[in-house]
Amino acid sequence: MTVEDLVGEYSIMGSNQDAENNTYKGKLILSLDLNSRVIAKWTINNTQQQTGTGFFKNNILVINFRYSGEDRNIYKGVAVYQCISKDILDGFWSEKHGNPLFLGEERCFRIKTNAVPLN
Repeated sequence: MTVEDLVGEYSIMGSNQDAENNTYKGKLILSLDLNSRVIAKWTINNTQQQTGTGFFKNNILVINFRYSGEDRNIYKGVAVYQCISKDILDGFWSEKHGNPLFLGEERCFRIKTNAVPLN
């Protein structure tokens, strides 16, 4: 698998880094910059925007992310995904100020688009 195989949109299901194991849904868009570094954009529960950059090697995708919380503070963390296939990513994540006893978890499933050929 190559980093180019990961470009696209994914639906996500995850759980937060807390004892309550709160869940969320959303969307992840992966693209590449000019140096083939990964650019990530999450939309969590249709409201929260998160961005990140990362790299890919040996079917492992690592993304450093950040977002602005409801309290207007900037939160940062890292997400690590095992790329099961180009369509399924299985990962975990941790924020700097999250509960150190827990990891967040996230599964990503490629959103298939039915492209119509141009004639």
